[in-house]
Amino acid sequence: MNTVTIHTLQSIKTNGSKFSVITAYDACFARQVEQAGIDVVLVGDSLGMVLQGHPSTLPVSIDDMAYHTQCVTRGCKIPMVVTDMPFGSYTTLEQTLSNAAFLIQSGAHMVKVEGGEWLLDSISALTERGIPVCAHLGLTPQSVNAFGGFKVQGRDPENARRILADALAIQQAGANLLVLECIPSNLATEITQTLDIPVIGIGAGPNTDAQVLVLHDLLGLSDHSPKFVRNFMEGNTSVLAALQSYDQAVKNGTFPGPEHCFK
Repeated sequence: MNTVTIHTLQSIKTNGSKFSVITAYDACFARQVEQAGIDVVLVGDSLGMVLQGHPSTLPVSIDDMAYHTQCVTRGCKIPMVVTDMPFGSYTTLEQTLSNAAFLIQSGAHMVKVEGGEWLLDSISALTERGIPVCAHLGLTPQSVNAFGGFKVQGRDPENARRILADALAIQQAGANLLVLECIPSNLATEITQTLDIPVIGIGAGPNTDAQVLVLHDLLGLSDHSPKFVRNFMEGNTSVLAALQSYDQAVKNGTFPGPEHCFK
């Protein structure tokens, strides 16, 4: 199988198909993810919660992200590897460029940033310097304090219009991918159909170009799973089988189902 690239993912969207994304944080699970045929590995700052035991992603450092990126890239060679830039690592343009370069040198193929209009200059600067960018709108966990907790975004018309406008502006700035988290299905559908770049959903309904889940949620290892999560270990006898079931369910459109969606 060929290495997954930006062009691979763009072709999947153009052809009307879907691709799968999953978080991973070490070489062992990265190998399982690769064997399952999953297309993109996200080295997520969710490691702060599922590995480090923090109540949010906020304490995660850029060194943490670089270390786990190195671990993941030792375990898989085919999937695209996208790494989160953690909270506080992209507040200024100079800091953004330096930290993004550090993650790329650690093995990431793309960096992910959370936020809307305020990130446009940074996205443009990164892509101009050959650093691909995945943006993230809707519920952005690094802004959990500003949101007053983990809440669905985009339900009121004004907020929905802002998210759509931010998505278009982010694409124009040069972002290669967009994650939409915890927004109503109809808004996610509209954004996916409007944008040329691939859109990845998490708690955003079935009509995005791809789905992403946190590995530990998918395997039923989390104490409290969000509504949009399905435990793929149920009915499977191994981690690999669970990951393969997830990959197949995303690509054939059976996940997420209505019970995993927000209106």
